[in-house]
Amino acid sequence: MIAREMKDLARLLVRHSTALEPGEKVLIEATSVPGEMIQALVHEVVAAKGVPYVLLKDNELLREMFGAGDADSVRARVALMAEIELHAMKQMNVYVGLRGNNNISEMAQVPQEKMKIYQDGFLQPVHFQWRVPKTKWVVLRWPTPSMAQQAGMSTSAFEEFYFSVCLVDYAKMARAVEPLKALMERTDRVRIKAPGTDLSMSIKGIGVIPCFGLRNIPDGECFTSPVRDSVNGRVRFNARTVYNGVQFSDVTLEFEAGKVARATASDTAALTRILDSDAGARYLGEFSLAFNPYITSPMCDILFDEKIRGSLHMALGSAYGDADNGNRSSVHWDLVLLQDETQGGGEVWFDERLIRKDGRFVVPELEGLNPERLR
Repeated sequence: MIAREMKDLARLLVRHSTALEPGEKVLIEATSVPGEMIQALVHEVVAAKGVPYVLLKDNELLREMFGAGDADSVRARVALMAEIELHAMKQMNVYVGLRGNNNISEMAQVPQEKMKIYQDGFLQPVHFQWRVPKTKWVVLRWPTPSMAQQAGMSTSAFEEFYFSVCLVDYAKMARAVEPLKALMERTDRVRIKAPGTDLSMSIKGIGVIPCFGLRNIPDGECFTSPVRDSVNGRVRFNARTVYNGVQFSDVTLEFEAGKVARATASDTAALTRILDSDAGARYLGEFSLAFNPYITSPMCDILFDEKIRGSLHMALGSAYGDADNGNRSSVHWDLVLLQDETQGGGEVWFDERLIRKDGRFVVPELEGLNPERLR
């Protein structure tokens, strides 16, 4: 990897994504990330007159923390982690999460009930209840040989792809997404059609958030939430996905009055356990259209896959506070529907107006989001 590209990425995270101001305290949480990138980020924070604090983590150690011993011992460890890290998070103005993963299935053998202890006892209080609403934050994946393998690319080719994706022209994207934001804010009824999919919902009165490098890197989506009880019909998600280390394909959900009434997948039993996590897990907490021009196919990494051009995604479980439909859950699981012609195509309709067909925006005010216009 080229040091210049690391510096460019660090500058993007500090100057654009978090707009760091002098004196602000920055928590840099790095999981399985090379020291050179952490050093570049610390250097950029210092150059912007911020105050960096670095927290290093490792996925193999985290697997032991969440999986070893009985449920009571896991609960005690998670409570201690949450107490310490919540205290640290409360000192911070800014959070930068650098997340590498040498094995996407690292948590696969950790029982679901133990992962739920982690989600309820750590993720919810530290991240969803404090970090997300009360800090300026950005999260990104770090390229690893495992990710290159998932993408079907050599390590060097994937690294080149990674930096082109992450360092897209976000200023251009910010301008291009404004008409979509305005249209979604005016929209009541949404209908989604694709092979195995015919789903309807309302998004009326819910906040709409355009994403252009301020919270995720890479970025390129515009999200809202459906009115909680308005979702009806069937959707078949055709991108592979991973949840808590378990891989799924062909996740198919049937909704009645907002709630998942029937569900199948490559591992239906595991899917059912997730849906039964709590009362909110069977409802949707997000609906989003994606348009990163450089991401064209899934690699089982949701920070990339949810930005695939011409795709859309929905999240089972908890809604975000700035696009809130009131649904609460320990789950927030993004599931991706690819709609380009190679995947059988598909349509997105807003209030009986076709706005995207086979992955391409077809109304004049949205054509700036098509790949050739964003590159």
